[in-house]
Amino acid sequence: MLEIAESLGDDRVNVVPDLPGANSAYQLVFHCCGMLEWWTRESILGRPVGRDRSAEFGATGTVAALQDRVVQVVTQLAEDLPQIDLDAPLLGPYADYGGTPIAASARGALLHVLEELAQHHGHLEITRDVVLRG
Repeated sequence: MLEIAESLGDDRVNVVPDLPGANSAYQLVFHCCGMLEWWTRESILGRPVGRDRSAEFGATGTVAALQDRVVQVVTQLAEDLPQIDLDAPLLGPYADYGGTPIAASARGALLHVLEELAQHHGHLEITRDVVLRG
């Protein structure tokens, strides 16, 4: 996902396609960082991250700032993964997923993270294609 944002460069990474509900490449990658961090740290491990989900969809910045954010989240994830018991219950909030497999265990939450990353990767590919054809 970061490679797609990098390919757009600073001139186009913040362009929001003229489509209903669309987001810029920057916003999509930034949102994925927040989503991953919230589910793995706050929901699974019970460590508050102070996420402002709404602000993710208004975020703008440079490719370098996005690279820094991705490195931060990936580095933290690498530190957190050994502490996650896949079969353990969630230690933090789980939004509106109570009673679903997502909220049943860390395994369910991590599968949800993968689902969201795949979905947003597709959104990002569409965003890139529309912005480049602009």
